[in-house]
Amino acid sequence: MKLLGNVDFLKSQTAIKFTAFLFMSIAFFYIGKHWSDGSRQLIFFSRQSPSDTTPSLPSIAISPNINKEFNISALINTTEPKPAGSVKNKEKSVSASEAAAPPPPEIKSYGIVDENGTMSDEFEIGEFDPDLVEKWGNATEIEAEMEKEDVRFTFRVKKFGLCEENMREYIPCLDNVEAIKRLKSTERGERFERHCPETGKGLNCLVPAPKGYRPPIPWPRSRNEVWFSNVPHTRLVDDKGGQNWISRKGKDKFKFPGGGTQFIHGADQYLDQISKMVPEITFGHHIRVVLDVGCGVASFGAYLLPQNVITMSIAPKDVHENQIQFALERGVPAMVAAFATRRLLYPSQAFDLIHCS
Repeated sequence: MKLLGNVDFLKSQTAIKFTAFLFMSIAFFYIGKHWSDGSRQLIFFSRQSPSDTTPSLPSIAISPNINKEFNISALINTTEPKPAGSVKNKEKSVSASEAAAPPPPEIKSYGIVDENGTMSDEFEIGEFDPDLVEKWGNATEIEAEMEKEDVRFTFRVKKFGLCEENMREYIPCLDNVEAIKRLKSTERGERFERHCPETGKGLNCLVPAPKGYRPPIPWPRSRNEVWFSNVPHTRLVDDKGGQNWISRKGKDKFKFPGGGTQFIHGADQYLDQISKMVPEITFGHHIRVVLDVGCGVASFGAYLLPQNVITMSIAPKDVHENQIQFALERGVPAMVAAFATRRLLYPSQAFDLIHCS
């Protein structure tokens, strides 16, 4: 009876399905193994399911592909990798160039704006060698020879010598007597404007420095005093001394009390009055660039500098001699100019504020 029952079970529909499923599984296993021997395969990792007694720990089974190599970069990057040798050579060349590069030069400031673009009271002034100027003779020539394709050339280079002693304060575009004589009218101050020499009529010599010129006094001391020998003019002391423009300090210095035609009691008090009268004028914030017309000795711009304001001071070269010499010697940006028949060489809205001293 038991044997007959087993035979009936084998003939049943369930047994047939089980046998067919087992046969198909074995067939697919062999087909898959045979097909995957020469192609890429995925590597699988398994993780045990957590239980109450054992913690959840990852486990890795030994893959049948343990001895096979897979080019993963080809799957994630379509570009061909560079050879390792070229990368090493490139690294060597970069390191060699970095080692051979000289250290960066030391930054020196020669102005009133530091390397961060902000106003600064501390800066260096270039050195001046008076012996170099005194020994610079006129008509100095350099003779040299050069050979090229069996042909020898000889040439001479003539240095610019010093101009005459009476031209120590000569300004070519302002002291051009011939151009001023040809002006049709000088009623509106045309003679104070720039009249530069024509082509071929410029100076062929160097304007010498004032006699006994000394290295300028550094800022901020130069705001209050300069050497007399550097700007040897005394007329301003006589004409403007009562307005506290300038005065003598001993025999070798000029002193600047800080006054002006519009601010006899000092430019610092004058600036405070302007801020109170016009609250919108906030020096160093809304107002950063100023034009001072008729600046005199540029005390207005000199006292604006500590308030983070840079001022272009302009004045003509008139009967008061060259006032701009005092401004430049004090370390204030300045230019010889006048409002007459021509506009200044600045575009519209170049200045935040224009002041008439």
